[in-house]
Amino acid sequence: MRLFWKLFCSTVVITSLACGAGGFYLIDSQFRTGLEREVTAVYEENDLLRYTLGRELANKYLLDQGEITRAADNLKITTGHGVIAFRLSGGNGERVSGSGVIPVDASAVGKLPDGKKGWELVPIQGRFYLHAVSPLVLTSGTLYLENCRDVSSLFVMRQEQYRTFLYLMGGLILATALTSLLLTALMLRPLRRLSNASRRMAAGQLHQRVRVDSDDELGHLSADFNTMTEQLEAQVYQLREAAQRQEEFLNSFAHETKTPLTSIIGYADLLRSRAVMPEQVQQSADYIFSEGRRLEALSRKLMDMIVLEKQDFVLHAVPMEGFLTRVAGAMKPVLGGQNIRLLLRAEPAAIPIEPDLIETVCLNLLDNARKAMETGGVILLEGKLQPGGYCISVIDNGKGIPPEELDRITDAFYMVDKSRSRAQGGAGLGLAVCRRIVAIHGGQLRFASELGKGTRVSVFLKGEAADETDQ
Repeated sequence: MRLFWKLFCSTVVITSLACGAGGFYLIDSQFRTGLEREVTAVYEENDLLRYTLGRELANKYLLDQGEITRAADNLKITTGHGVIAFRLSGGNGERVSGSGVIPVDASAVGKLPDGKKGWELVPIQGRFYLHAVSPLVLTSGTLYLENCRDVSSLFVMRQEQYRTFLYLMGGLILATALTSLLLTALMLRPLRRLSNASRRMAAGQLHQRVRVDSDDELGHLSADFNTMTEQLEAQVYQLREAAQRQEEFLNSFAHETKTPLTSIIGYADLLRSRAVMPEQVQQSADYIFSEGRRLEALSRKLMDMIVLEKQDFVLHAVPMEGFLTRVAGAMKPVLGGQNIRLLLRAEPAAIPIEPDLIETVCLNLLDNARKAMETGGVILLEGKLQPGGYCISVIDNGKGIPPEELDRITDAFYMVDKSRSRAQGGAGLGLAVCRRIVAIHGGQLRFASELGKGTRVSVFLKGEAADETDQ
């Protein structure tokens, strides 16, 4: 059974039982009080008869039965209810004398305790009578004085009260049911809101909140529900962010490892496929070793940056001329395979950077410049001192970027030429990672491009430049 019907039925039943028991108790109490009042009245009439007989005979205890019988036959006592009917009976219940008619027989005379008076309630043909009996001790024996009082009106009144009360109870139950129906619906409205909000949350709508209309327990429950949903939404959002960061890390790691792996494969193929001078062997081995070490460090730093959202990388003052020379050397096998010529112009200066991350930026920019060319072309890797920092630029003479695309090229997974980028293994993550790395260094990433003529990408790094000879 639903809570609504439990509350509704409980309220109606409890109210009906309480009012019913209370009403019947009041009616019964009123009836008993009236009956006790009538018993007192019938006893008073019996005492009045005894007193009057005593006055008539002067000594009621010493007279014989004949004298008191003659006195009783001539005795009439009138009250507000009319003439009191009474009867004198013997010990066997036979009538000795009396005045008026008593509808009750004298069978109760023999049940009366010795020397005590008593009463009984006798129903006769749908009416009820109070029958009182008291003993009269005479010299010749004992007679019993009986009188009777019609109390049918008490029973009729009680029956009418019961009937009226039943009608009232029917109306009360109906009114209670309607009131309980309304109040229960109003009281359970917050629970219905909570239930609906819970179902919507189960369907994935974590933004659900319920209105708090009161300061009672249901209001507190609604407020606690809102607090719970806010915390749950925040935790789910954090989990989604963590999952997204992990996915971004995996995609970025796969993207960023392609360039160093290409360099390693290119130099290894050079050593494997042709005879080279000892100096070239040493140079190729150095590049393979340095790119392998950089690949190892890069995986750890990408995890720190993307998954753990680390921002406080330790920056070292790095000689930029030698740094850019090493970057250009790592790209030579890749660019040489496409007949692309790489030029390098780097002004000497020592700039505080995280070298593995900035090298990732430079390699990404060079790889994007390579992808912008069909076959052949020139790429310039340039480093210049500027007021307040150092600017690294990658300039190509490729096909360029449409002006409407410039503002979106650093968005994750966005590719200008999707078919070409996918054909070359791109995922649209390189520039998004570059933007984050440059932001960690407090720098800026700027783009300038013209369709059909080429693109210039500049990385401005903040920091006081130092003379490389001092490093």
